[in-house]
Amino acid sequence: METAVWIVVAAAFVTAVMTGVGALPLALARQPGPRVMGWATAAAAGLMLAASHGLIAEGAALAPGLTLLGVLLGLGAIVGARRLVDGAGEVHVADLSGANATAALLVLGIMTAHSFAEGVAVGVSFAGSDGLGAFITTAIALHNVPEGLAIALVLVPRGTPVWKAALWAIFTSLPQPIMAGPAYVMVELFRPVLPVGLGLAAGAMIWMVFSELFPDALDNVDSGSAGLVVTLAFSAMMAFQMLVLTH
Repeated sequence: METAVWIVVAAAFVTAVMTGVGALPLALARQPGPRVMGWATAAAAGLMLAASHGLIAEGAALAPGLTLLGVLLGLGAIVGARRLVDGAGEVHVADLSGANATAALLVLGIMTAHSFAEGVAVGVSFAGSDGLGAFITTAIALHNVPEGLAIALVLVPRGTPVWKAALWAIFTSLPQPIMAGPAYVMVELFRPVLPVGLGLAAGAMIWMVFSELFPDALDNVDSGSAGLVVTLAFSAMMAFQMLVLTH
């Protein structure tokens, strides 16, 4: 029996809401000093790096060549976006301005773009074998929690209120319900482009980690402690993926 389209869209909307949950732990945090801000940025870098690894692994299992193409397209897209942002003058986003707003805008843009691929994955999965849609939806919903934390770790230490960071995190995942319905209805059209989308998101995130987040972390903490936090965050995210997202 086929699943109704509205159920697919509703399931994807739940995954989007779960992204906001990732910001909630920071509601208990105190106003961060420079060292905590550096560690938070390093943790966000580690989480995003592990998310990129997961996207590439998922895409490569479908079509390695298309995934690699997506990575290169993602790199080109984010470099071009950075140039546009630099040429746009003063940027204001999420109660931030200046360099903090630039970093926030790039992170929000990357995470929003990568949600398109996850929305397609939800829609395609519901068109697959029995139970696959429910599993993929649950996996992405759980996966969105640490992704929301990564977004909050960029926004909150720079001055964005936790509740606004949670809403921004949910906003970045809204492409999931937007794309899930069309991908479910037109599965044969969307299935071939999924590896490109996964690779594109990964390429943009990898650039963000090494061009923006890790250098920002080094402004507040030494390279040894920043590297330690990146590795621990990467390991935690990888462990989460292995324990929860395997099928």
